[in-house]
Amino acid sequence: MTQPTTDDFFSTLPVFTDFEGVADSTNYRPLPQDWSLATADIVDSTGAIEAGRYKAVNMAGASVISAILNAVGQHDLPFVFGGDGALVAVPPASVGLAHDALAAVQNWVREELGLTLRAALVPVVDIHDAGLDVRVARFQVSPGASYAMFSGGGASWAEARMKEGLYAVKPALAGARPDLSGLSCRWNPIQSRHGEIVSIIALPGPAATTGSFTALVSDIVAIAGGEERGGHPVGEDGPELGLSSAGVDAEARARGPKKGRWRQKVFVVAQYLLTVTLFRLNRKLGSFDAAQYRRDVGRNSDFRKFDDGLKMTIDIDANRRSRIEARLEQAAIVGICRYGLHRQDSALMTCIVPSPLSNDHMHFIDGAAGGYAVAASRMKKLGPGQTTAAVTP
Repeated sequence: MTQPTTDDFFSTLPVFTDFEGVADSTNYRPLPQDWSLATADIVDSTGAIEAGRYKAVNMAGASVISAILNAVGQHDLPFVFGGDGALVAVPPASVGLAHDALAAVQNWVREELGLTLRAALVPVVDIHDAGLDVRVARFQVSPGASYAMFSGGGASWAEARMKEGLYAVKPALAGARPDLSGLSCRWNPIQSRHGEIVSIIALPGPAATTGSFTALVSDIVAIAGGEERGGHPVGEDGPELGLSSAGVDAEARARGPKKGRWRQKVFVVAQYLLTVTLFRLNRKLGSFDAAQYRRDVGRNSDFRKFDDGLKMTIDIDANRRSRIEARLEQAAIVGICRYGLHRQDSALMTCIVPSPLSNDHMHFIDGAAGGYAVAASRMKKLGPGQTTAAVTP
């Protein structure tokens, strides 16, 4: 069967709106064979997190998505945020632009955030040659925002090859900067309302089958679904207004060079104060409705996803957390999954806002004390060259 090769692959996918749909194989379509996966992550992210640099790590991960989407000029590409890194699928005509964006963002992360970002561009055809696939589904969280879900084992294979130094994209020369327009970090940590913010990663184990792993995913989603809004860390009316100095500094670094950076900080703070004023006075400014924007922030957040495995950062009580952990441990004992879990008091949000006047802004959720990176570090390690099982929901 001929596969689609159009650049609008993601926007033409059928959508599902109930997260349980991540376990339904009929929601997934094969990524065209002539596409590539751009993947990147922070080297020694756990060390940076131990040093208290959670905000910088998340900003670096989100910057990969922002840089590629802006370079390509297309915001409906399939991507996934991983906390300390990201993956973006790019069509063949945009591979060169994605390569240059990856090179520039590596340099920006090193010079502005003091972290090391590694990156790679992996052709989907090579993933197929390895006996794996990249299948994509489109989970619509609101009328304006959809997130990609990945299955088939190909994304994990690409990440493993990157960590081996294969398909590497070298950093650009000193001074190179990516276009990070829209990247922002203006929210204070979001405190748990139900007990704990829990970051969970569950990947297929050596004995996993499509049926056994799908059943596990369905069980975990169902347990979390018993909490208010499915364990969403952000309340229905959106996050509490707040602006951290770390967030102001990170966004100013994304907006421009060191010279005149204080002007960028003043601009960020001024925008924030205007938003607070409009919200508290219940006023609009032209077509900008501060209260609606804040509600949309919660709706458009990616607190749960499927990326060759289940990843969630959820706000749940101790009972539900214990039930989830027991179910994961039961599955791990018989080889159905490998998992990592990290508990913390709050969540972090990093955002891509092309325009505050539209409802397509995107918000990436992670735990505020290490989140996905710490959860991943607590998983049982695989041997050299091994990847997770290629299970498709």
